[in-house]
Amino acid sequence: MSSSKKKIALFWFRRDLRLHDNASLYHALKSGYPVLPMFVLDSDILSKLQDPTDARVTFIHDSLTNLQTALTAQKGSLLVRHGKPLDVWKSLLSEFDIAEVHTNRDYEPTAIERDNAIGELLAANGIGFHTHKDHVIFEGNEVVKDDGKPYTVFTPYSRKWKAKLESGKKENGESFYFKAYPSEDNLDKLLQTTAFPMPSLKDIGFQRSRIQIPRQEVAAGIIKNYHETRDFPAILGTSRLGIHFRFGTISIREKARKAEQLNTTYLNELIWRDFYSMILQHFPHVVDGPFRPQYDAIQWRNDQREFEAWCKGETGYPIVDAGMRELNATGFMHNRVRMITASFLAKHLLIDWRWGEAYFAEKLLDFDLASNNGGWQWAAGCGTDAAPYFRIFNPESQQQKFDSKFQYIKHWVPEYGTPKYAKPIVDHKTSRERCLEVYKAGLGPSASE
Repeated sequence: MSSSKKKIALFWFRRDLRLHDNASLYHALKSGYPVLPMFVLDSDILSKLQDPTDARVTFIHDSLTNLQTALTAQKGSLLVRHGKPLDVWKSLLSEFDIAEVHTNRDYEPTAIERDNAIGELLAANGIGFHTHKDHVIFEGNEVVKDDGKPYTVFTPYSRKWKAKLESGKKENGESFYFKAYPSEDNLDKLLQTTAFPMPSLKDIGFQRSRIQIPRQEVAAGIIKNYHETRDFPAILGTSRLGIHFRFGTISIREKARKAEQLNTTYLNELIWRDFYSMILQHFPHVVDGPFRPQYDAIQWRNDQREFEAWCKGETGYPIVDAGMRELNATGFMHNRVRMITASFLAKHLLIDWRWGEAYFAEKLLDFDLASNNGGWQWAAGCGTDAAPYFRIFNPESQQQKFDSKFQYIKHWVPEYGTPKYAKPIVDHKTSRERCLEVYKAGLGPSASE
């Protein structure tokens, strides 16, 4: 028996926790049906999180609370359910007379599998399931080679990406692909209802995190000077918007539009997001293994004690240790340092890059499967646009170049320079030679490619 006397459209929030410039919300509000926004606290995902104070769960819960406040101000409400998505949707079908469902697309393999199952359920009940592009500027098949095949190298992909952007420009110089969806201007189309109760953090088995979340507001000067400041971890030279991009509390179209105006280097970073998302869509095998299958032959050492030293920031290499301690304390790590720490794990320690990828997935506020996987495979030399396996970061020269005054290191490793600081767990020169031998042995004839 339906609890609603009239047909409604449901809008399903996922990686788009905002009312502003939300593509699918806009289309739902234009459907002609009263719209009920909803969110599923996915028990399949939450049950895999090891930390009951996971800051990402606190962030999601706070974002949902903010959405509820904004929606109730418009006499609508946010419906939040906790459980397995398919079970939640079966329950919703019995509670509401649903005409349409709208949501923004998610490109991760498990999300696609989930959406296919729910799409089948809705179709069996005569309900339209409408998905829209919102999380990226260009989806997997929008920027491809002339023969229709996907790019596997970033530089030509970025050239085609920019050319497509140009092709969509109108007389005012703004690209069609940056077009905003005025979803927040159509909230009068919401289903008018009293506010639904929302599960608390305790209800879903979590506690409030003390980790501070970076602000959405970024000084224009940071973006304007990004190309000059982005590599120096001791200064605030990056936007730190990763978690907001990850959960869609900001619009990628809006930020890309501003980046095009202010700094092409920053725009390039947003293109990398699209690139790795495209790779995941076309080559889903990267979730479990290397993009280049021959790298499966690498014989990793996988020393558990060395891995634990890396996790704790006790390797005796200060730039590596500073990065890992920053990650453990804040859920953030500077991008330059991410590359250094990842390279150190895979090449100096010869520990399977998937161990590091999983650790970052557990700790990073801005964890995104496509970008995290792409970055780790780049560092290990087994991914797209990979640095040749014989290109191995020297932690000391990286520190001299990007933290020459030890400001970043002394902040996160206060015992550096005292007898209390850890001795290096490996020797750089010896480790480099060992890495070259192991990679060459594993790759065989392909080692020179």
